[in-house]
Order: sequence, then structure tokens, then C-alpha cells
Amino acid sequence: MSVKGMALVLAVLFCTAIVQGFPMFRRGRCLCVGVGLNAVKMEDIKEASIIFPSGSCDKIEVIVTLKAQKGQRCLNPRSRQANRMIKVGKFKENIF
Repeated sequence: MSVKGMALVLAVLFCTAIVQGFPMFRRGRCLCVGVGLNAVKMEDIKEASIIFPSGSCDKIEVIVTLKAQKGQRCLNPRSRQANRMIKVGKFKENIF
């Protein structure tokens, strides 16, 4: 193999090593995108869960499942409603 060929192979290997070191997701793989809602009607809530920070997401997430197949919504963990729910203990705690 020529010197140019060897230099090209080394350059490709070096670039590959650098690219694999880059994080793919800057903010992690959080389930909630953005801040979330400040409040949801309590009578619409079927279940609530809290997800603590982990290696894939560095923030606390509060996810509320709504009745009547309205889906799931994210609550702002700093909102008054989320703080009250945490204090009362109305959560199914999840650690992913």
C-alpha cells in the first residue's frame, strides 16, 4: 500500500472515531418536549407519573394520562399543580 493510501485510511479512521464521540441528542431523550402545561383539570386525570432524571434525560418529567382516551400530557414540574401532586403523593413513580 502506498503512503497516500495509508494516510487516507488513517484519516478515515480518525474521522470515524471523532464522529462516534459526538452526542446525538444534545438534551437527551426526554419524553416531554418543552416545558409542559401548567395545569390540567383534576377530574380529567386518570393517572399521573413522575420520571426522575437519568442517563438519557437530565430533568424531572411529570406525565399525566387523561381519561376518555384524550392521551397523555406533560406537566411543568415547577408548576403549582405538579408540586401539590408530588407533596400529596398522587404519583406512580417511574424510573427509566
